[in-house]
Amino acid sequence: MGLGLGVALLAFLAYVSLGLPDGLLGVAWPSMRRDFSLPFDSLGALFVTTTIGYLLSSFFAGRLTARFRLGVILAVSTFFAGAALVGYAVAPGWWVVVGVGIAAGLGGGGIDAALNIYVVANHGERMMQWLHACYGVGATVGPVIMTLAVNSLGNWRWGYAIVGGLQLALAACFVATISRWDGKIERRQSDGPVDTGAKRHQDVPMLETLRQWRVWLSVFLFFLYMGIEFTLGSWAYTLLTESRGVSPRLAGFFMASYWGIFTIGRIVAGFYTRRIGQRALVVGSLAVALVGGILLTLSVPGVINLVACAIIGFAIAPVLAALLSGTPSRVGERHTGNTIGIQIAAMGVGGAVVPSITGLIAERISLEAIPPFLSALTALLIASYLLSLRKGRITERPSS
Repeated sequence: MGLGLGVALLAFLAYVSLGLPDGLLGVAWPSMRRDFSLPFDSLGALFVTTTIGYLLSSFFAGRLTARFRLGVILAVSTFFAGAALVGYAVAPGWWVVVGVGIAAGLGGGGIDAALNIYVVANHGERMMQWLHACYGVGATVGPVIMTLAVNSLGNWRWGYAIVGGLQLALAACFVATISRWDGKIERRQSDGPVDTGAKRHQDVPMLETLRQWRVWLSVFLFFLYMGIEFTLGSWAYTLLTESRGVSPRLAGFFMASYWGIFTIGRIVAGFYTRRIGQRALVVGSLAVALVGGILLTLSVPGVINLVACAIIGFAIAPVLAALLSGTPSRVGERHTGNTIGIQIAAMGVGGAVVPSITGLIAERISLEAIPPFLSALTALLIASYLLSLRKGRITERPSS
């Protein structure tokens, strides 16, 4: 049966909390910029500090979950994230927001990697898909909270204070349930329920993991995937409005529902992922996304452009969770914990580097170069994934 209902709810809420800050910032930034008298490019400093914190905590998450109780890691990480958001709310100057960003990144990376490591070790693909769907819920609700704070409460600080308070309350819930995260669970296999202890990954030296070429290939998959996801989210609006003639209102409405498309895709995938298996899900989803990329490359006029973007977004939505669930089959159980943490860190790098490269391509060539570049990345991801299964392949565990 997996996690108890209460603890499962906490896991889902924790992943909702990961998406909330991402949704808050986009709406809050114009007001923050005015309050602190900042130029447009000041936001980059906050991205740098949050990314540093996120990479540090996620990269070493495998070692931490091997040495410490998962409930403790989740409680501390959620406290850091909540305290950072409250820090944003009371910050007297921009330099405080930037500095506190490190704590926000540490908290977010710790929550993200720890929960993924736990679900891979103790649950199946369905739980993983629904866990990641919760991020989309947070990213969708975040802008609503900040919009109400700015328009109804009169200040962006209230938005961060509300979400920060909720995360601190969530941290208290993790403290109250520390022992339950390390208790025994039931995993249902084809021959009936099997009682197992909640698994803690082996404490494997990081250098040993980093020497495995299979680990680096697996990490590359996550770099590529997040690069594709963020490229679509970052550049689709500009492509549609400035090069394809789509009205700003229509394109804006579509981008506002972007995370909703991801969320629906992941929820739906949770119902069928066990039936078709990880391999078929990943390859099939990416193949459909490639079709969407080719359709977008053809530059068919009208609403077809929006349809193509929607196809890509909906198709790739379940890929991340499936890749995470398949980590043991690619790198082996011994290196799974460390590898998941490194993969999560690689997602942060890919989400920053690939959209930046896309911007350079658009500047040097044209916006119309974005769709074929996106299609090429998708094809490369398919090839890399198939290679990761063929070379040094390890027998996959049965799904739960």
